[in-house]
Amino acid sequence: MIKRLAHICFFTDDPQRLMAFYTEKMGFSIKFDMKHDDGTPFGWYIAIGDMTFIEIFDQSGAVKEWGGEVGALEEGSHPRYKHFCFQVEGLEAYRDSLIAKGVEVTPIKAGLDNSVQCWINDPDGNAIELMEYTEKSLQL
Repeated sequence: MIKRLAHICFFTDDPQRLMAFYTEKMGFSIKFDMKHDDGTPFGWYIAIGDMTFIEIFDQSGAVKEWGGEVGALEEGSHPRYKHFCFQVEGLEAYRDSLIAKGVEVTPIKAGLDNSVQCWINDPDGNAIELMEYTEKSLQL
């Protein structure tokens, strides 16, 4: 069962500028960051209330962590937006119900934030993360 929109994710080439906007201008706070094995941060969760977040990744850091290619991020361009996420209770059962309806769903895996997740795409190809918090989730 979907509980709420959990987060929206953006890639950026200037994470400090983007975080300053959301923290200093909008008044939100950084809940936690995600680091490479060497301790270098490359992702930040910004709390915007009621367990909803903005997820910001330094593009080059994300590529270093998960692969892919660094590309041009022009203002307002689609590549800045990466996905949105629904918080789900009972992720395994919900995933099974989607599969039964013919939806392609990735396997469930643990993320860097200690939550479990799987992924789908809407008919236009927009990525949707389905996430269930665990007792170790950094969001909590």
